[in-house]
Amino acid sequence: MRLQSVSRLALALTCALACAATPLAAQAAKARPATHKAHATDKRVPPMIEDLEKRTFTWFWDSANPNNGLVPDHYPTDSFASIASVGFGLTAYGVGVERGYITREQAVDRTLATLRFFRDSPQNDSEDDATGFHGFYYHFLNMQTGKREARWVELSTVDTTLLMGGVLFAQSYYDRDTPKEQEIRDIADALYRRVEWSWATPHAPLISMGWTPGGKFIPHDWKGYNEGMLVYILALGSPTHAVSDDAWAAWSADYKRTWGTFYGQEHLGFAPLFGHQYSHVWVDFRGIRDAWSRDKNLDYFENSRRAAYSQQAYAVANPGHCTGYGKNIWGLTASNGPGGYIVLGHTTTAQPKFFGYTARGAGIDYIQDDCTIVPTAAGGSIAFAPEIVVPALEEMKKRYGQWIYNQYGFVDAFNPSFHLQNVQLRTGKLVPAMGWTDTVQLGIDQGPIVLMIENWRSDFVWNVMKKNPYIRKGLERAGFTGGWLDQAGTQP
Repeated sequence: MRLQSVSRLALALTCALACAATPLAAQAAKARPATHKAHATDKRVPPMIEDLEKRTFTWFWDSANPNNGLVPDHYPTDSFASIASVGFGLTAYGVGVERGYITREQAVDRTLATLRFFRDSPQNDSEDDATGFHGFYYHFLNMQTGKREARWVELSTVDTTLLMGGVLFAQSYYDRDTPKEQEIRDIADALYRRVEWSWATPHAPLISMGWTPGGKFIPHDWKGYNEGMLVYILALGSPTHAVSDDAWAAWSADYKRTWGTFYGQEHLGFAPLFGHQYSHVWVDFRGIRDAWSRDKNLDYFENSRRAAYSQQAYAVANPGHCTGYGKNIWGLTASNGPGGYIVLGHTTTAQPKFFGYTARGAGIDYIQDDCTIVPTAAGGSIAFAPEIVVPALEEMKKRYGQWIYNQYGFVDAFNPSFHLQNVQLRTGKLVPAMGWTDTVQLGIDQGPIVLMIENWRSDFVWNVMKKNPYIRKGLERAGFTGGWLDQAGTQP
């Protein structure tokens, strides 16, 4: 596991609190149209993909606490809130409006409740009586009180970034001249301006992964290629607390460590596919290039496409002899798993290892594969490589759907190679006919599915974010040129 993923890989299921579930989407269904096209340029997609998008959206709508907008880390079991899940949720509500799953009024009210909570929640340096500090927020919050969930939870720069992705989406999407939508824009602007990116740079110009009152700054910074791309874009775009001009060059200086060819695809590697997806949820990297991508003659979108193909090729080769792996069953990324077990084989060199929550992946930087397949690894890559992702999602449902596909779409992960009996599973259940399957979904894995499906279908999230001046400024300060950046910007 790479240190760059420490904050993302906190053991998210080690404690739990009651989660306020509100199946309002079921109520809204009575008034919604039977079909709805978000844009005239919509791609025609298979019915299974339409169904998956709707079910995954419903996870966010049903799981959130309507009083404060907090979205759980995992659901439908009890959970604490994840601020990254909130960012994905705020963005998904716009998709819900465009697709007719909910009304615009419903989305406005839920979004306002969320933004008001983050505006009014306590920001201080106490151990137990704060939601955040210096404009950043704790990774995990109590679903009811909104306070830091526990003292093992860090003030997270990357999870605050994912939250701000949703906040800035709301700022640009709710553009009507109404009191509520104006309030959304005002609060969103204030929340983003409050984030003190320059404070989180003890090793300037690099940005620290996080901070805790007890331990102060985490000794690891965001550098190299991973999900931290958006951290620097938002930090460079800030009108109040921006990092210095050389921050992007410092962040990308380590790219050379993971540039190479993996299973037939030359690309900038990061083993878990979430690193190739998260920033792309909000930023359309097609046709825009920084100094590195100009030198390599490819954009980051193409890089992510190659990463998806390399993982498919890895699954076809199946070096670990995992059950089910193949052309249409593939995908490794951070996810739940059955738990920490080692199965002794006939020799000490043949010991299958199974993990709980960890950064599964296969890439130039490392391989960590316990035969656990994660649907979001493929699903979140649908905008990059639909020609291999759609068949994969369809095959997963066809082959294993009775165990892994429910009212909220795909469960977080499943493992057809796990058949241990009489063990205490960390999460999920053992299905004798199939193997291990999770019984919950995770917000940070659901988000890329619904949002990247919509980006593939209509460019919707990307087009909204192109109107945001802070996104444009961050990209331009990072040295990006070309493509849509050469077109005139529109104020949110």
